[in-house]
Amino acid sequence: MMSLSVQGMGMTSLRTRERMIKRLSEQGIKNKRLLEVMRDTPRHIFMDEALSSRAYEDTSLPIGYNQTISQPYIVAKMTELLLETHPLVGKVLEIGTGCGYQTAILAQLVDHVYSIERILPLHKKAQQDLWDLKHKNISYLYGDGHLGWPDYAPYDAIIATAAPVEIPPQLLQQLAIGGVMVLPLGAGQQNLQRITRTETGFDIEKLEAVTFVPFLTGKE
Repeated sequence: MMSLSVQGMGMTSLRTRERMIKRLSEQGIKNKRLLEVMRDTPRHIFMDEALSSRAYEDTSLPIGYNQTISQPYIVAKMTELLLETHPLVGKVLEIGTGCGYQTAILAQLVDHVYSIERILPLHKKAQQDLWDLKHKNISYLYGDGHLGWPDYAPYDAIIATAAPVEIPPQLLQQLAIGGVMVLPLGAGQQNLQRITRTETGFDIEKLEAVTFVPFLTGKE
């Protein structure tokens, strides 16, 4: 039986989540399976209890260490972009585990998620929270996302939850032919982009303006 902390009460209840899903649909998210997963995933457990009552608002919220949990719309949009051209995704590389919420969404929609986090306390906490939710198709790496995770490349998809000024070349090389990468790009003014690797190069789609934390090198 689902615990009350996961099931939610009051402003974290299923009714509140249903309102979030209605809003996402109105914002143009069409993937029904994605919407079901987001409705059923307890976003409130991935943040400080003091902020949990705001978990299903359409806003980003702090998770400590100068990092944020992305607003539900952005999580949904990036995931939908990843699945649109590749509905049966096998392996996904996620750059920036953060609190683990985006990881949890992906884990329910693809075969396996390989997730990298550069901030050790976030890396450890996300693993515990995701394990508590019984998501076992996730591999974790404490490391520098610029380097990717070559041991398991190539990936059907790559998603980055922080914005580089330029796309790290290692990530491009770890993307399978026909694979897609979804990430914010730019300094100051950022744009969400989807890159598809072809036999001869990379096709780039510039989508919408976004605001993400910067994509930093090294580990903390």
